[in-house]
Amino acid sequence: MEVPKDHITTLLDNDLFYSAQMLGCFLVSSAVTNSEASPYLKAENLVLQGDALFGEKEFRRALSMYKQALQHCKIISKQTMNNSRSSFSASSRSSSPNSMNVSPINENEVKFKITLCHCALSENRPALVEMEGIPPKARTLRMNLTLGKLYRISRHNRSAIACYKDCLRNCPYVLEAITALAELGVSSKEVSSLFPQTPNRGGRPPFDHLDPARWLHRYVEAQCCIASSDYKGGLDHLSELLQQFPNNVHILLEIAKVEAIIGRHDEAIMNFEKVRSIDPFVVTYMDEYAMLLKLKSDVSKLNKLVHDLLNIDPTRAEVFVALSALWERKDERRALSYAEKSLRIDDRHISGHIMKGNLYLSLNRPDAAVTAFRGAQELRPDLRSYQGLVRSYLALSKTKEALFIAREAMKLMPQSAKALKLVGDVHASSSSGREKARKFYESALRIEPGFLGAALALAELHVVEGRHKDAVSLLERYVKDWADDSLHIKLAQVFAATNMLSEALSHYQAALRINPQNEAAKKGLERLEKQMKGMDPDAPDEEEENEAEDADGDQEEGELL
Repeated sequence: MEVPKDHITTLLDNDLFYSAQMLGCFLVSSAVTNSEASPYLKAENLVLQGDALFGEKEFRRALSMYKQALQHCKIISKQTMNNSRSSFSASSRSSSPNSMNVSPINENEVKFKITLCHCALSENRPALVEMEGIPPKARTLRMNLTLGKLYRISRHNRSAIACYKDCLRNCPYVLEAITALAELGVSSKEVSSLFPQTPNRGGRPPFDHLDPARWLHRYVEAQCCIASSDYKGGLDHLSELLQQFPNNVHILLEIAKVEAIIGRHDEAIMNFEKVRSIDPFVVTYMDEYAMLLKLKSDVSKLNKLVHDLLNIDPTRAEVFVALSALWERKDERRALSYAEKSLRIDDRHISGHIMKGNLYLSLNRPDAAVTAFRGAQELRPDLRSYQGLVRSYLALSKTKEALFIAREAMKLMPQSAKALKLVGDVHASSSSGREKARKFYESALRIEPGFLGAALALAELHVVEGRHKDAVSLLERYVKDWADDSLHIKLAQVFAATNMLSEALSHYQAALRINPQNEAAKKGLERLEKQMKGMDPDAPDEEEENEAEDADGDQEEGELL
């Protein structure tokens, strides 16, 4: 008894994959048991069953079905070759499906389905082998994009560039191909030259709605600037695009991501919040937002964000990075496990590598942090990976390596105050390099006068060298214009060190008014209160002493047992 194929096709068209794969079992078994069934019929049935299983996310079973179908396609090809040699018999061929010698099944499409199964199973090498078996002229737009991604993962960058270029020649609106080419070092001029310039049938240029030619070229410029670490140029182009397309969620996210990278945390948070107000179900880049909230110690917003993300899609890598940010303050090891899980979901997720590196530094494992930051840098070098590497190498007392990385960042971003500060940080780590450090910090402040990181570092350098008055005057100058808790904490520390306790108290209190969750301000205030009472601020509390005694007692009992 035949099972009609049109019914399983109807189920697949309506995304009823579970019913389709159950019906497919009848379809495949009837073809297998029927010895008269042609290889074409068997192949067709296997492809349909594979499609049903793929829709059910049973990728390993789907892969098996597609491979069996491909084997039957090869049998058909052999039969076709044999029959073509005997031209006399060609006129007497039957046109029935069971005796067809030419397969209407597209072998290249079956190979692509096999590729997609391998990709879903994170088997990139066999996926690449399968894709390379498809002739270049037979590749569709989606095939070229997939092949470009596979080449990029395999670090075959030239081949990846060729595939992405083919995508844009076919359709200039494949924005992920534009971003990929920018990150692979292709210039904006070369990318734009790939766009078709010929008029369409109506006599008008292909870009006629809202003059897309202009915005598309602007988008290319923005991505190329960001990829080459020209963050200011990238932000300028993205801001112009936002004026043309207000409330564009994609552009707002790109702006917020760049602002997070270069340390414009308040602006980035504002843009992330704007995105969530427009579309509360966005997951893309929300881990970047979570890391900013963690830096700001905004626990309530971070809690709500993680809760929302878990309700939207708990399988995304961004969600686990956000969970890692949430748990960092409570349990660093648990936070690390979440960061590692994000990378198991997507090992090319840059935020996961950055988060993992920062956690390793917190756990005093700078050697492991180097590996994590290197992983991020290999995917796409940005300021944060350079900063992480410098911190890691300094923690390992590898000053030469730290200086090499800092100088590399400075060469890549010559107009970046953050890159200049990195070089200053390395010089400041040794007493002989403090004068050089001061010059780098001052240069950073000339480029970006509002760069608080450089101001705080310069103030710390003044303190280390005993110039407390210079530190106070510098910080007070910034406090007038910037309501920032870190400035008040540094001022409080300088005043406490010079025994000006009342002034220190007022600045700790000012820091807590700005950010009530600031742990450094809370701890500093506790120490200061002890100093003001004439107590030793480094002496342990009675509770801590009792806990230590209890722990010693427990250890002695354990040894006796």
